[in-house]
Amino acid sequence: MLGFFLRTAIVALGLWLSAQIFPGLRFDGPASLIAAALLLGIVNAVIRPIVVLLTLPVTLLTLGLFLLVINAAMLGLVALLLAGFEISSFWTAVGASIVVSVTSWAASGMIGNNGRFDVMVIRK
Repeated sequence: MLGFFLRTAIVALGLWLSAQIFPGLRFDGPASLIAAALLLGIVNAVIRPIVVLLTLPVTLLTLGLFLLVINAAMLGLVALLLAGFEISSFWTAVGASIVVSVTSWAASGMIGNNGRFDVMVIRK
């Protein structure tokens, strides 16, 4: 359970960074930021795998670049469902999805499956 909350906080951090970088991304307040992070996690867990499976031929044809469009669409879906979260354009959604993905990837690399920080030691 701790891992879930930690990953939600990481996604919220990525969304906040995206809002700082892209002027077309706006939150009403911290509550809408947390709600957007929770809803994005749910959308990515439930809807995204179905969309990825349905668009697999296009994804293979574009050598995986279509996944950027899928990530932007999931972020756009969250903005459509959540009243306090707005995205102005498709390219803002693409840029924000890249920032959220990189932030989540970098932070999740330090967190194990059980929600604890993993420490890697390199011995010579």
